[in-house]
Amino acid sequence: MTSGEAEVASGRTRLISGPGMLLVWLYGVMVVGAVSRSVVQISTEFDRAPLAYALSAVAGVVYGFITYSLVRGGETARKAAFVCCAAELAGVLVVGTWTLVEPSAFPDATVWSDFGMGYLFIPVLLPVSAMYWLRKARAR
Repeated sequence: MTSGEAEVASGRTRLISGPGMLLVWLYGVMVVGAVSRSVVQISTEFDRAPLAYALSAVAGVVYGFITYSLVRGGETARKAAFVCCAAELAGVLVVGTWTLVEPSAFPDATVWSDFGMGYLFIPVLLPVSAMYWLRKARAR
């Protein structure tokens, strides 16, 4: 049985074909970056910028859930990933704006600070790309 036949038999829509595989790879890199950064910061200097470090940990968890959902596949996972991507985008926009308007609230940067400038703006571009891909995957 081929992987395509297995998908049909299981009733799951494959979300990691074509550009979906690139999304999984990018989200995987962001999981490693956000989680490792937050673990080091929380364990060594949490009292310096607790909000920033906690937000980086939340970003890592969100990235991890989206990665898992994309790999899992299926309509339920697609919907869950889409909702998480929308929440991620909202978080990036809120935190990005907040860091520009009130920089004193963030003595240290988060993954989402300045709309993800420290991560080459991937945090703001990735959820938009993923939501586009996930909407397109629904149409298939």
